Amino acid sequence: MAAFLTRVKGGFQRLLERPSTVDLKRYSDVLTSIEWREERVAKLSDAELTEAAGELRDKLRDKPGKPDAQAMVELCALGREASRRALEQRPYDMQLVGAMELLHGRVVEMGTGEGKTLAGALAAAGYALQGRSVHVMSVNDYLARRDAEWMRPVYELLGVSVGWVDQESSAEHRRDAYGRDVTYGAVSEIGFDVLRDRLCVDPEDLVQRTPDVALIDEADSVLVDEARVPLVMAGSTDDNQGDPEVAAVVRTLRPGQHYERDEDNRNAWLTGRGAKVVEKALGDIDLYSGDHSDRLAAVNAALHAHALLQRDVDYIVRDGKVHLINTSRGRIALLQRWPDGLQAAVEAKERLKPTESGEILDSISVQGLVGRYQRVCGMTGTAQAVAEQLREFYELKVSVIPPNKPCVREDEADRVYDTIDHKETALVAEIVAQHETGRPILVGTMDVAESERIAEKLTAAGVSSVVLNAKNDAEEAAIVAEAGALNAVTVSTQMAGRGTDIRLGGAEGTSDDHDKVAELGGLYVMGCGHYPSSRLDNQLRGRSGRQGDPGGSVYFTSLTDDLVTQYAPDATAGTEADDDGRHDDPTSRRFIEHAQKVAEGVNIDIHRNTWRYTRLIEHQRGLVLAYRDDVLHTDLAAKQLAERLPDRWKELGEDVEEDVLARAARHVVLFHLDQRWSLHLAFLSDVRETIHLRALARETPIDEFHRAAIAEFRGLLKEVGDSAVETFEEATITADGLDLEQAGLRRPTSTWTYLVHDNPFDSDAEQALQRVRAMLKKVKTAKRA
Repeated sequence: MAAFLTRVKGGFQRLLERPSTVDLKRYSDVLTSIEWREERVAKLSDAELTEAAGELRDKLRDKPGKPDAQAMVELCALGREASRRALEQRPYDMQLVGAMELLHGRVVEMGTGEGKTLAGALAAAGYALQGRSVHVMSVNDYLARRDAEWMRPVYELLGVSVGWVDQESSAEHRRDAYGRDVTYGAVSEIGFDVLRDRLCVDPEDLVQRTPDVALIDEADSVLVDEARVPLVMAGSTDDNQGDPEVAAVVRTLRPGQHYERDEDNRNAWLTGRGAKVVEKALGDIDLYSGDHSDRLAAVNAALHAHALLQRDVDYIVRDGKVHLINTSRGRIALLQRWPDGLQAAVEAKERLKPTESGEILDSISVQGLVGRYQRVCGMTGTAQAVAEQLREFYELKVSVIPPNKPCVREDEADRVYDTIDHKETALVAEIVAQHETGRPILVGTMDVAESERIAEKLTAAGVSSVVLNAKNDAEEAAIVAEAGALNAVTVSTQMAGRGTDIRLGGAEGTSDDHDKVAELGGLYVMGCGHYPSSRLDNQLRGRSGRQGDPGGSVYFTSLTDDLVTQYAPDATAGTEADDDGRHDDPTSRRFIEHAQKVAEGVNIDIHRNTWRYTRLIEHQRGLVLAYRDDVLHTDLAAKQLAERLPDRWKELGEDVEEDVLARAARHVVLFHLDQRWSLHLAFLSDVRETIHLRALARETPIDEFHRAAIAEFRGLLKEVGDSAVETFEEATITADGLDLEQAGLRRPTSTWTYLVHDNPFDSDAEQALQRVRAMLKKVKTAKRA
């Protein structure tokens, strides 16, 4: 009964917190007051405007908490005037409403072309004027730097300092950027700086301040799509190289004969016959005995690389290296890699030189990174679809900002075909027909291979197109900016050009160019199949119809698309296909909608399941970091070692200055703390990789993981203290300080950062259990044979 009441209560809570369009009546008086104040602000000189912003800063600092209505009016009036002078853009009322909702800690949904960047800058300035430090997180370095430089004149008029960081930033540049009121950076780069700071042994080496406000651009992408991605700091160690012999053997295996795959293409396993072939090829070994566990792991990784990962779909090869493709954006995932065993297996599969692996020194998920901030807010064009996840995982509410001008884009019903070939033939025919009128067309495809196939078919049909995919992502902004030009045909892998407006007539087009394209119906967006999320569909549609412009969209789908075969394998058409293979009936469309909803549910479950594992790790990391900060910033290490080794401390104190001794104590304790935490992460990784096997013994995997993690962590700090005492007792410490080499406190000679692609073969416990049982059954059958 209690569980039922809890579910009912949760249902009502979700209903009450369901995102809805912001009630503009609530802001009516505020907006009127802003216009009234704006008239007076417009008469100020630049210096007087900056001075007025400084006076607002003083008032807000004296009254901590959310700014009241009067402060909001002053902030928006000053921000609007600063924008008008610096950018020659007067923010719309809806942009001001968006900024105010951000200042209330919401995730705001604003459509394409509605001015999210400026609204975010006004909100960031508002937080800064409250005396808070703001990190504006973006999806990549390009957008972070572009937006920081673009908005800089506005910030400067408001007396707010701004900086940015990217992959090339030096430590000094980073320290300066993070010292500014507002700092722009890719979410990964900000996370990597958190990890780098965690290896500092002297306070002056830190680059970041205490996290305060995170304002997240493209919040759905960062908080949902990237939430499970661990950011990793690694140190040099022996390379984890793929086994070329194993890769060569697996390359000879055939599906159905030597290995099988599950329906959703997330797992592959050897058949009994396949196991025999592999065992014989590797020297008549017994793969499933404990003596060859390393070889079994290598075979499994090689099989996954060979059977489940496709070149130009899951990754591309460029400059002799494997580059992963971000599944939600269809672009190269910079600095991202699979866990070392799988990464090495893919490199061996492609006969490439293995990249450096190494010992994981620390890691943090994007969700864990965002959780460090006192206040989180964000903006995106598609927040409603992930409102439940934002509420569940971040306790964030969504506010939908109405468009400045009504959207008049015409979204057509799906065109459904029986096969992929028929679908692509119809898509190309429609592109050719529309292109003859001069109307610009943007085509969204699923992957690199499909984008190149469509482009080749267009070329054969006499239509020239520009291909935008993971192989030329550096040119993305420039290509997308011209997608609205007359006669343009752009073929893109997934969502094109985040952060770049597509203007009718082209980026440098005249008003006449704009009007010509508008008369043709505006930009026509065509999707070559639905994405696993309706949100991604809407992002592609949203490239058309900005700021009241005309536009259109349509999706070409088939009953043999991967989305349908994986998530609705029993789908059947309601009517017979016509001669072109088209099904024009509601039943077919419903099957495709159902498949997409199932896919969305699976992704939410994976997110939820991943967070169940990482939440405890984040808690333990928090305890370790709290202790580490005390050691780094206080004399805690000196007090602890002096207490446990009073004679040794007294002896050293006769020849060594107190501050030198304290620094040596700090270095010793931090070394052992960092080393022990790295070992703890390795232990947890091993436990998680094998935890689903516990289900064979009727044990709950997540409970077993928590039990093992808590037991292992329980003695961590005591072990650190004992090791530090042992080292300090024997270490050579002179007036020049601690001899690190002699004391054996050797940290990695080099470190680097990367992201680990969330294991694409992970699934819930029951699915894993079924697969393990199937594998064991096949092995037993093979042994009996």
